[in-house]
Amino acid sequence: MSNLGPKKKGRSAINEVVTREYTINIHKRIHGVGFKKHAPRALKEIWKFAMKEMGTPDVLIDTRLNKAIWAKGIRNVPYPLRW
Repeated sequence: MSNLGPKKKGRSAINEVVTREYTINIHKRIHGVGFKKHAPRALKEIWKFAMKEMGTPDVLIDTRLNKAIWAKGIRNVPYPLRW
């Protein structure tokens, strides 16, 4: 026998999409990281920054932001980035 209980009625987070524009200093966040990990680490740091600023774990990185990070290759990530 299953315990179903009352169902929660909540709104989906997708309906409440919020976008904000920040300038992120990527340079200080990838300092000391090996060259071949610059772009992947930059994306992880942007994701962590967005989680902290937005106060939610539901963070999606826009494809244009991803392409801007990877535009100069894995090693040469742009240092300040306004997005």
